[in-house]
Amino acid sequence: MDKSENINLSVIIVNYNVKYFIQQCLHSVEKAINNINTEVFVVDNNSVDGSCQMIEQKYPWVKLIKNKKNIGFSKANNQAIKISKGKYILLLNPDTIVEEDTFNKVCKFMDSHPDAGGLGVKMIDGKGKFLPESKRGLPTPAAAFYKIFGISKIFPKSKTFNKYHLGYLDKEQIHKIDVLSGAFMLMRKSVLDKIGYLDETFFMYGEDIDLSYRIIKAGYANYYFPQTTIIHYKGESTKKGSINYVMIFYKAMIIFANKHFSQKNAKFFSFFINIAIYFRAILSILSRFLKNIFLPIIDAGLIFSTFLIIKPFWEHYKFHEQGIYPEQFLKLIVPAYIIIWITSMFFSGAYEKPVKITQIVKGFFIGSIGVLLFYSLLSESLRFSRALIFIGATISILLIILLRIILHFTKIKSFKLKQLTKKNILIVGSKSESERIKNIINNMQILAKITGVVSSNNKTNDNYYLGNLSQLKEIARIYKVNEIIYCAKDISSQQIINSMLLLSSEIDYKIASPDSLAIIGSNSLNSQGTLYTININSISKESSKRNKRFIDFVMSIILILLLPVLIIFKKNRLTFIKNLFLVLIGSLSFVGYCKKVDINYDKIPKIKDGILSLVDLHKNNNFSPDEIKQLNLIYAKDYKVITDIKIILKNILNL
Repeated sequence: MDKSENINLSVIIVNYNVKYFIQQCLHSVEKAINNINTEVFVVDNNSVDGSCQMIEQKYPWVKLIKNKKNIGFSKANNQAIKISKGKYILLLNPDTIVEEDTFNKVCKFMDSHPDAGGLGVKMIDGKGKFLPESKRGLPTPAAAFYKIFGISKIFPKSKTFNKYHLGYLDKEQIHKIDVLSGAFMLMRKSVLDKIGYLDETFFMYGEDIDLSYRIIKAGYANYYFPQTTIIHYKGESTKKGSINYVMIFYKAMIIFANKHFSQKNAKFFSFFINIAIYFRAILSILSRFLKNIFLPIIDAGLIFSTFLIIKPFWEHYKFHEQGIYPEQFLKLIVPAYIIIWITSMFFSGAYEKPVKITQIVKGFFIGSIGVLLFYSLLSESLRFSRALIFIGATISILLIILLRIILHFTKIKSFKLKQLTKKNILIVGSKSESERIKNIINNMQILAKITGVVSSNNKTNDNYYLGNLSQLKEIARIYKVNEIIYCAKDISSQQIINSMLLLSSEIDYKIASPDSLAIIGSNSLNSQGTLYTININSISKESSKRNKRFIDFVMSIILILLLPVLIIFKKNRLTFIKNLFLVLIGSLSFVGYCKKVDINYDKIPKIKDGILSLVDLHKNNNFSPDEIKQLNLIYAKDYKVITDIKIILKNILNL
């Protein structure tokens, strides 16, 4: 949005598949550039989520650069820096929200401090909590060691142990710092022209540390400037807790060390970092493994214990003596039953978070049908009382449900029951916007109660509202609100941020951009940004994905068991067998989109390639390209498990 040739600020945002986040970011940027000559670049790294189309339609003043592949953060930023005209360059993350006066304040500070080469601001996450990476020190071997092994967390204010996040510096005061955050990195263009742009050796992470260090080496200062605050939905473009993130981040540290440390120190640092990578990777794998198997193992133990206890009682009741059932019953048959029940519960979503009692009951019920089918296939000598199965199953499911309720009250987040964590939502905004938000909430599959609406205008006396913005804290307390949604159309970014800082961190906060179906927020310091959006495509729902995979798994097992018979009727037998096993391991699906036409994933969600498609359900499948596109759209929007089953059964010999 150039106002003259003398551009003061060039804002550069690199985007990769975060359509709703960058929409909210650009909404805040648009309001922040009103009083300053600014140009805004968005460099898109080949997103497939419709980001570019949205930007072209809603923000035509943005200078959009569309890359044909993901070239990484450094190269993408450099593309825009090379053609930028601003006195100052701001690298801004797409999952951020700036205040209306942020750009004015930071540019004025830079104007009055000619020694400043770079500047970072105070950042908070979606819960209103301060993000410590707002100010950082250099990742020296000692600083990195204390951070990696958690010592800095034990001594957060220590000048010795928390040099990485400079915890000893007051977060409300201006300070000279070593490292700026890449989420908001303001730099003087003349300095960049002198020291060079981002080092493209860094694909992602580390480039901000490298550039910050080069600014200091050139004789300039980097400043932490807390007189403006931004929201950073930490890590939406990346998965911060993943092993891949750990490896990429620490390998970036190695690149930095090799570039800036002495050869001896660089070798020591690289050795140390490699140990840290494997240490963190092992911890991450172990942690995930334990989290994933904890409940299934406990459930299996409960089921086995149930049969172990009721077996002698049943023998005494039925036969008036004990020891009637042989050892195979507890050693072989019951474990087989347990495997069927646990597998069925897994595919039914019983182990997803938050915990859903309905999914547990559904999975156990389907598993019980599987147990009875398994029972009917056993030889006569291994069939032990169906009544015992029924009694054991009934007691087991009651114990499993009781366990979930007990775990829920431990207040451990991963054990929370969805049915007992109803959201109590307060909307802040105008009447028209709040009604729009209510409509989005009502169309989503979440358990929520909309308590009421708070006016963004402090002077209103309309009975539609519970009160005004100045009364928000008291309203939230009285009505026991646990989530607040701000309408960005009616309330400024500065008011939103100030409100979040004043209110309790126990409340979840989300922001609804104008003319968007997305409501965005983040519920913890370390979690990535999250969003509510109307689920237009049925096949993109988690339940649909899970059910589709369940059908693929079960049908592939059945067809593999029937191979001796089916293979007689098959011509291309090797392809048939290969396809069955590819579906079994999840590389393929039995049913997908028809690939006879180009698929636009901006309109329909991406799914696994299928052997068959909706086209194969029709006798006359001589469809035109437009008709095939329509069938793909119908399959995505109106997905049903029964549709997959019909297509598979109709085309068994064409697999």
